[in-house]
Amino acid sequence: DDAIWSDDGYSSGGPQGISDGSRLAPATSADWVNNYKFIRRCNSILEKSGLVTGNAADADRYKGEAYFFRAWVYFEMVKRFGDVPLILRTFDVDDTLAQAHRTNREQVLDTAYADLDFAIAHLPAAPLPAAEYGRITKGAAQARKVRSGRGEGIGNKFHQQGDATRHLQIAVAASDPIIKYVIYSLFRYGPKPDSSYFQLFQAAGDGAGNTESILVRLYGENLTNSIASHNYVRARWGGSVTPTRTLMDAYLYTDGLPIEKSPYAKPQLNTLTEFEHRDPRMDMTVFNKTHWFLNGPYQPTFQNSPTGYKSRKFFVAEDWEINQSYVDNIIIRYGEILLIYAEATYELNGNITDADLSRSINLLRKRVNMPDLTNGFVTANGLNMREEIRRERRIELALEGDFRYWDLRRWKTAETALGQAVLGAKYFEDEQQGITNPQLTPEGFVIVQAAAKRKFDPERDYLWPLGIQDLGLDENLEQNQKW
Repeated sequence: DDAIWSDDGYSSGGPQGISDGSRLAPATSADWVNNYKFIRRCNSILEKSGLVTGNAADADRYKGEAYFFRAWVYFEMVKRFGDVPLILRTFDVDDTLAQAHRTNREQVLDTAYADLDFAIAHLPAAPLPAAEYGRITKGAAQARKVRSGRGEGIGNKFHQQGDATRHLQIAVAASDPIIKYVIYSLFRYGPKPDSSYFQLFQAAGDGAGNTESILVRLYGENLTNSIASHNYVRARWGGSVTPTRTLMDAYLYTDGLPIEKSPYAKPQLNTLTEFEHRDPRMDMTVFNKTHWFLNGPYQPTFQNSPTGYKSRKFFVAEDWEINQSYVDNIIIRYGEILLIYAEATYELNGNITDADLSRSINLLRKRVNMPDLTNGFVTANGLNMREEIRRERRIELALEGDFRYWDLRRWKTAETALGQAVLGAKYFEDEQQGITNPQLTPEGFVIVQAAAKRKFDPERDYLWPLGIQDLGLDENLEQNQKW
């Protein structure tokens, strides 16, 4: 689970090289090789589409899907490696492109944006017929443009490179129509609306009825029709990603104030203390003793959890026994678009109006009955609007994948955040199982990985390494700095 790349998660498998800075340049990089294989497939479809006869609209739809995926891959390549070769046609081993040079990242990004524009123009809008649910839509292409504009704009601004304004403007302009579509909306669980955020990642949030889902990875239906499945339930319970102390401390209290300022904050007397008067998303993301597990109340444990916490998000109890799940994996959701709109607007203007907060972040807060974020509240309580916008993104998207890792990189805060010790729960010997003689901080928190074993080199780690063998195959490529 990519959430362990950041300071929000840690795995029972032990230290993680991306997170703690210990990894080396690989012999070959799957993120390089496999992505170029995928780009070749997209280019092949686009080249052969010219030979297709028949319904032009159908042909353009398939082309739109190919352009969408080619753009997706190039955005992912650029954020990892920086400048990458821009390959827009197929070729064989004797072609000059077999020894391609890197292309300036802005040119690569311009091509990817253009690919998405074609997709937006030619793909159908949601909702699709039931038989086509899961295929790429106009909204998915628009949302990918929003995500990429925000990522490039924020990264350029805080790394002081490239044109931050242009990309942020793309993010805001592309998100505005999604918000106005009235096609997408935040998921609401009718039987119990207050649990909507939790149910979003359960069977209730599965399928076309979830209007928050913009792009999903589909799986099979059940054991009888098991085309594909995943095992998030057992993997998460086995500790594939366990929440950390720094994530837990990021949750606001129900008065809208952080742990440093809220009068609700008090010393922990037991494992439940930190859940009291907190943003309900904390309870819906992390297990505690008030939750029912399989045959009884959840028991706090360090077994398969070096941090002492277990992720409740994605835990579908009904799928435990069969060790398979068919619940959609949400790739892009409307909640993320609202977060991007707020952040990009703020970073473009240096401020954000209460009206823009009301049409973005405060919709997410209302879903979980948290107080609104307003300029007046920030000023009155000595808060920082940028920090609160970033906090909202962290909490809303917690443990859903690699969001936090890339955010730390784009905000240029990774050298600080990832260099800190990884801490877990406060240790209460009479409540918690699965640990003996833990190493503790003076405050009693379990030390999972000491700061001395973690590092982030800002001259190296803001870009990923190319594979050694991959470099050997192309004499025109050079390794990224200090790798």
